Amino acid sequence: MRITDLLDKRSINLNAAPKTKSEALDMAVELMAKSGKIDDIESYRAKVYAREEESTTGVGEGIAIPHGKCSAVNAPGLAAMIIKDGVDFESLDDEPVKVLFLIAAPDTKDNVHLDVLSKLSVLLMDENFVAKLMKAGSPEEFIEIIDGADEEAKSIDERLEKEDNKPAKILAVTSCPTGIAHTYMAAEGLEKAAAKAGCAIKIETRGSGGAKNVLTDADIESAECIIVAADAQVPMERFDGKNVIECQVSDGINKADELIKKALAGDAPVYKAGTSEKKESTSAKKGGGIGHKIYTQLMNGVSHMLPFVVGGGILIAIAFLIDGLNVDMNALSEAERSNFGTITPVAAMFKSIGGAAFGFMLPVLAGFIAMAIGDRPALALGFVGGYIAANGKSGFLGALVAGFAAGYIIVLLRKICDKLPEALEKIAPVLIYPVVGILVIGLGMTFIVEPVMGGINTGLNSFLAGMGSTSRVLLGFILAAMMAIDMGGPFNKAAYVFGTASIAAGNYDIMAAVMIGGMVPPCAIALATILFKNKFTKEERDAGPTNFIMGLAFITEGAIPYAAADPLHVIPACIIGSGAAGAVSMFFKCTLMAPHGGIFVFPVVGNAIYYVIALVAGTIISTICLGLFKKKAA
Repeated sequence: MRITDLLDKRSINLNAAPKTKSEALDMAVELMAKSGKIDDIESYRAKVYAREEESTTGVGEGIAIPHGKCSAVNAPGLAAMIIKDGVDFESLDDEPVKVLFLIAAPDTKDNVHLDVLSKLSVLLMDENFVAKLMKAGSPEEFIEIIDGADEEAKSIDERLEKEDNKPAKILAVTSCPTGIAHTYMAAEGLEKAAAKAGCAIKIETRGSGGAKNVLTDADIESAECIIVAADAQVPMERFDGKNVIECQVSDGINKADELIKKALAGDAPVYKAGTSEKKESTSAKKGGGIGHKIYTQLMNGVSHMLPFVVGGGILIAIAFLIDGLNVDMNALSEAERSNFGTITPVAAMFKSIGGAAFGFMLPVLAGFIAMAIGDRPALALGFVGGYIAANGKSGFLGALVAGFAAGYIIVLLRKICDKLPEALEKIAPVLIYPVVGILVIGLGMTFIVEPVMGGINTGLNSFLAGMGSTSRVLLGFILAAMMAIDMGGPFNKAAYVFGTASIAAGNYDIMAAVMIGGMVPPCAIALATILFKNKFTKEERDAGPTNFIMGLAFITEGAIPYAAADPLHVIPACIIGSGAAGAVSMFFKCTLMAPHGGIFVFPVVGNAIYYVIALVAGTIISTICLGLFKKKAA
């Protein structure tokens, strides 16, 4: 099969002029549809956009290779656009895209077309070839240029396998999530850089068609350095004890010379199986510095925590619903109101199960943040630190501190243990790491984190009590805003305790402001994941709508995964909306006698219509702020 077998002249536009990236993608999809190879255009379009959300397919040097693989494709195909004025495609080098090839791959076991597509990807690394395409005067000439280059070129895998008998000083593995284009472009980039440096290289490509030119034990044994340029899972245990450079697949395309230079310099870290950070199939991001590492570590905790938040939160919401439908709030005593959600036996059962799930939330967050930093030995430390935070005064902010602290405690212990005699070093993972590590994280949480947060909590309560009679609207804004600061931590608890204490004193307007402040963040996040999809990852969008349920049930914790993943943008947005809702509630003198329940206790809210208005206004304000503050998800 040749490249031109996949390209229909009806799917070529040599004078495209899209204004935005999304417009370019839509135009390319429509071109692909003209070839008759797409059965369901919208399903295919969704796959193309989903792939783009994983990481940009603008590979740099003015080239973009978006692609979609799904059952809506009845035959492999290509669509091509020449964009003479260029279009911003969020490319890896931030340069506008002028040549775009869209790939349609059927979701079948027959992958014969993948070799053809890999060859096209490699050809696009040739500046002369791209220049000829840019000058093509007609679709026929465009196809002729590609056919001529195809005749002369071999696929990257064919070329690499032919050179298999060369003594390889450097090895490499390239892989991307879909394995169609970037895998082979990175291999081509590394091969050219190695040739320029005058060294032999053997490259294993792990594309959709499987692993090709696989590195043997003998290859690995004799290699001086191994470059792993991958955004997908790669078997790493085989590299134990070797110098390994781990990077994103895009670095293999754009930073190949730097990678080869570093490999030849011999200063790459030694990989230790079972102790290094695991690479998961995550979105590739521009840059791989400290910020990116912290983000991936944080997201490891958030992604593992999310099921506990969603599952537990919805079960608790069901408990409130059951009590709300079966209990007359006006007939309850103050003590009974404080137990709302557990009054009827069925509600109590749901609340107990949901509460159990919530009990794991912060230990899991801290544990998997720690694991992303210090691998498996750090998991136990993170769980312990997160448990202390959950049962103390520090809340989810304390759990965040515990997660990062636990991970770096293991990193430090590992460096210390590396200097021990070999016999002692071997028992470190099963004895020294857990015993010393848990002791250190426990002492740190007990004597540093908890006292500091406890002091903040006490100070906040004193401050609130002192200002209660000065400005009710300002007080409503501050209390509601505090509910959104840490969503279960010391600020949140301080405001909530103040609100519940006000019920006993007959100040029902304060509790109303407190509850609505806790309802806004989950509701706003749920709405934002629908209106501003490009600001959230796929996982966040999928879980987003469940926050409507939790928010309406006054379960602020539903927003924690989003706040933990992007605190600098999410928390301020939630604070502004929650504060506004609390101020509106206080202005209209809304009252609430129940300390919990969300919409299920609205029948006992004073001035309920204005209370709904306050909730809607706060949700809209926070949603708009989220759309303005958050950056696009990579």
